[in-house]
Amino acid sequence: MGLYGPEIIFFALWLGWWLDRRLGEPMFWHPLVGFGRLVQWMELSLNPKAQALADSAKESSHGLMRKQIPNQASKPEQFLGCLALVLMVLPLTYGLWFLLAGLKEQSVSELGYWYDFFAILLQGAVLYIALGAKSLDQHLEQIERPLLAGDLEQARYYVSWIVSRDTADMNQMRITRAAIESGLENGSDGAFAPIFWFLVAGAPGVLLYRLSNTLDAMWGYKTARFLSFGWAAARFDDLLNIVPARLTALLYAVNTPLGWAGFKASLACWQKQGGNWESPNAGPVMAAGAGALKIQLGGGDTYHGVWKERPVLGLGADPVIDDLPRARHLIKRTLLSWMLLGSSAVFIVGLL
Repeated sequence: MGLYGPEIIFFALWLGWWLDRRLGEPMFWHPLVGFGRLVQWMELSLNPKAQALADSAKESSHGLMRKQIPNQASKPEQFLGCLALVLMVLPLTYGLWFLLAGLKEQSVSELGYWYDFFAILLQGAVLYIALGAKSLDQHLEQIERPLLAGDLEQARYYVSWIVSRDTADMNQMRITRAAIESGLENGSDGAFAPIFWFLVAGAPGVLLYRLSNTLDAMWGYKTARFLSFGWAAARFDDLLNIVPARLTALLYAVNTPLGWAGFKASLACWQKQGGNWESPNAGPVMAAGAGALKIQLGGGDTYHGVWKERPVLGLGADPVIDDLPRARHLIKRTLLSWMLLGSSAVFIVGLL
């Protein structure tokens, strides 16, 4: 914990959690929204496929034949994607580290005990911006309410906010399944992994993770445009999530509402099914969560107009509406476990 003592990390951790619980996502200008605009500009500047697609669209609007953009890996584009990743992540992360280091150097001569106060405020604020726990629960609740009221049209509208699959033809089960899958996966990506990296490296660690995760969300698609350019962002995000995703899978098992039977089912599903999923980190998380709830996730769904068969995760029957609040409760209990275990780890480090 280098620049900042365990006591600072402890109080900043709970401050960030409290701010997220109290305020949720910033209502007006979110820093990550501004970062997202910068990401779009960087991709348009460095990704040759982006310009090729723009030119193709112009030709099509003038009645000319659109060029076919090859959907295959390209080493030069992978290099440009690596360069873009470095340019988007390292300056901001180093800038925050430099600011904290500067505060540390001034703490004895000028700031005195005020250093701890400023450091806690700054690091807690960065963690708050990176956390998405309350926002995720609010999105899931927005889906749950119209489902319970039988308003599938409204439920489809809200579930489209958090999934990349087609929602226009979703029935009740597929809406519920999509919401639970997204909740379990985004609980790991949006809340638990930020806490992990905050505990490991403070505010610079959580900032590096959140910026990298945002790049993966925007560039990490296996399309003609992003297959090569987004390769580095996707792989780096996978690397950063290896440990927190598996800790999350374990805590889903521990926090199952079904006791010992749910714990064993969760671990069994994780072991047998986690590696079958396309994402190396989403698979263990979703399999463990499905097992903890004893429901069946995965299976076929529609992506960009094409039906795609996916591996089955979990066990038992397809999810019903009542399983969505159970999933929300599981995510909340797991978040509390992360906070308590993280606080305990910081306390133990402080005693060493």
